[in-house]
Amino acid sequence: MKFVLTAISGLLMGLTTAPFSAFYLAWIALIPLWLLTVSNNKSYYQKKSLFSNIIVNKKTAIAFVWGFAYHGFGLFWITGIHPMTWMGVPWLFSLLIALFCWLFITIWGAILVTVWSIIFRLFMGTKGTIIKNNILQAIIRVIFGVAIWCLLELLWNQGALWWTSLSYTQSPNNLIILQLTKLSGYSTVTAAIVGINGLLAESILIYYQNKKQYFLLIFTSLIGITALHLGGLYLYMQPLMNNVDQAINVGIIQGNIPNTIKLYPEGWKKAIEGYTKGYKKLSNQKVDLIITPETALPFDLDYIVNNSSFYSAILDQQVPVILGAFGSNNTSYTNSLFMIDETGKIMSRFDKVKLVPLGEYIPFEDILGKLIDRLSPLDSHLVAGNTEQKFKTPFGQAITGICYESAFSEHFRRQAKAGGQFIITASNNAHYSEIMPAQHHAQDVIRAVETDRWMARATNTGYSAIVNPKGDTLWISDINTYELHQGVIYPRNTKTLYVKWGDWLTLGLGIVAGILWLTKLVL
Repeated sequence: MKFVLTAISGLLMGLTTAPFSAFYLAWIALIPLWLLTVSNNKSYYQKKSLFSNIIVNKKTAIAFVWGFAYHGFGLFWITGIHPMTWMGVPWLFSLLIALFCWLFITIWGAILVTVWSIIFRLFMGTKGTIIKNNILQAIIRVIFGVAIWCLLELLWNQGALWWTSLSYTQSPNNLIILQLTKLSGYSTVTAAIVGINGLLAESILIYYQNKKQYFLLIFTSLIGITALHLGGLYLYMQPLMNNVDQAINVGIIQGNIPNTIKLYPEGWKKAIEGYTKGYKKLSNQKVDLIITPETALPFDLDYIVNNSSFYSAILDQQVPVILGAFGSNNTSYTNSLFMIDETGKIMSRFDKVKLVPLGEYIPFEDILGKLIDRLSPLDSHLVAGNTEQKFKTPFGQAITGICYESAFSEHFRRQAKAGGQFIITASNNAHYSEIMPAQHHAQDVIRAVETDRWMARATNTGYSAIVNPKGDTLWISDINTYELHQGVIYPRNTKTLYVKWGDWLTLGLGIVAGILWLTKLVL
């Protein structure tokens, strides 16, 4: 029964993600996991084996089940890579690959929750007690639980597989709470969610021991969630100071080229025709800048310059364009965005930094490369760009993200701190259900709020959008349609606390957690 309850609560947390967006469930969906982790926790010193008492036991399995349910539900769209018969992969083998990818990344996320449970129980089982008062012990557990969760998310964020932070459960619909990301990034929202769940769970644990303390904890949690939203509301209500004289009238082309044909002659022809037509039409509407999606023209840039009608249109219409294409890097290729000015000159280039594992490169290629190939029909290898790139445009320096990079907060913060004035994201998003582009949009909304920047996002099949620094989506495209859109974004030079200082909250919580544990060991 405990495992069923845990799985249901994990699935409820999954329902908070886009496009389901039942974000309010996130504030209670962790309670069963917390209760089952904390209740009846015995000191591991009472056992002969730390391994058997803390690591391999029912509570560890319960944490894994919760994590598997949450991450598995939220990431099930990954199975949309099946069928890959268009790449020459047999149908059954394609299904097995899709299931393997889903299981691998789901288990990777479930491990985060499992490690949190183990560390949390180690802390509670450590000899010594800081204070006897039950309510203060509960608050200490909440602080420690929040700190460990945030530290683990920060650690996971440094790797290649990252998407389902608890923070994105609030995007894009709870814009009030998302304003808190301006303080210390996504971890501010993660800490708030874990903290409120922890307080509510601790109030349940203390109910039969002390009714007064129970009501005090309930009151504290209610005050906490109210204060968090009031603080977010205050930030949301601050006026946007846009300089009208610096407005950038952008045109977005959503080419809608299915992956099944994109890298083959039929797709090449459709891409050249669709993007050339769109470029000319938007140019005639007197836009300042035209933006195309990731690999809008799936060719090497030299080929585009020397052989395409698209480049001829640039020379004729003389409107700057951000073009998604492949760049050369010695014998390899890069997934790049090129800033082509009104004269046809390449003003700047941004190479994708965060490549997709298996899709764009093979992790541990010396070993795995002998067993599997990339889930891509490209013949050449893609290489990652330098993290210190700056993308200059005729309208100021841009913050740039290509597809998967939208999940990596630090990628955008670093560029904002280095002088980026507005955000341009370019994605493919084809070959998946509507869930994936909805979640991708949710990630981009958080990035716009964190950095206090206007954003224009161009995708191949949807959702393309214009997002303001408060996270409001001013326009969003339909899915799987060819679309042209004209909108306005503004450059900004503000620096949020997060842009200035990074994730200081997680660092501070980590220090406090360390002090609490050392104090418990000493006393």
